[in-house]
Amino acid sequence: MSKKDAVVTKLKAREPLSVSPGKTKAVIFGKSGVGKTWFVTSFPNPYYIDTEGGADLRHYQERLKAAGGAYMGPQDGALDFGTVIEQMQALATEKHGYKTLIIDSITKLFQTEIANEQERIESRGNKDEFGASKKPAVRWMRRLINWATKLDMNIWFVAHEATEWGLVNGQRSEIGQIPDSWDKLIYELDLTLRAEKRGASRVAVVRKSRLTGFPDGESFPLEYADFAERYGKDFIEAPVALITKAEEAQVDKIKKLLEVVKVTPEETEKLMKKASAESWEELTKEQADSVIAWLEKKGKV
Repeated sequence: MSKKDAVVTKLKAREPLSVSPGKTKAVIFGKSGVGKTWFVTSFPNPYYIDTEGGADLRHYQERLKAAGGAYMGPQDGALDFGTVIEQMQALATEKHGYKTLIIDSITKLFQTEIANEQERIESRGNKDEFGASKKPAVRWMRRLINWATKLDMNIWFVAHEATEWGLVNGQRSEIGQIPDSWDKLIYELDLTLRAEKRGASRVAVVRKSRLTGFPDGESFPLEYADFAERYGKDFIEAPVALITKAEEAQVDKIKKLLEVVKVTPEETEKLMKKASAESWEELTKEQADSVIAWLEKKGKV
């Protein structure tokens, strides 16, 4: 086609690509004692963040050791969102031998932050109105999910079980069970499983899925071998690919450009969302280069 015949278009969509499922990003919830922790710690080389201090028992520690894993408990900062996210950043950027990140439970981490904020509000003589105590916890959850997206590891969020309410014949009624955590968590992840105990057996029931190997409503034995067969063992056990965080000089250049280039809040939000970041410091080196190029081009227009 000649330049004369070339068609100018503003359409941005591209031909769909063949992509692999990558690593597992999922939440598992259920009642106490149904086998959630035992299941997730069967994944390869687990980096286990224990927010409840329940996995410091000997049999759990031996299981982690046998799997080539590591343990981080409440005394190490497991109940602090900032510390947990720092660990995720380190796992994303530093060479290590771990393949699976487990946060058990995400319920305790989320609820602890809410309780801490309630105390801060009340200590100032204010009332906890309009869900004010939840706002910091939700912001932390968004940052945590952003890093879960970047981190090339299997990630399991283990949650307690809560009642889901809805309207039945116009009356507020119990309609099921959901993970006891941030209500958007299941929408941010590819897979949600409910662990159940049926007689002597333990099963996983698919409650929400974007994965063809896990149709909604299906159940399977709560065992690593069964999960890996459905998901693809090669993907789960593949080596971890690290990312390179933006250099300090790159972040400084972005901030200096923003002082002279007019950028709307909507444009900034779009840039952050595309990069799965909450701050310029959370960009990768490649993302920072892209933002710098965009700002320089915008400044010349």
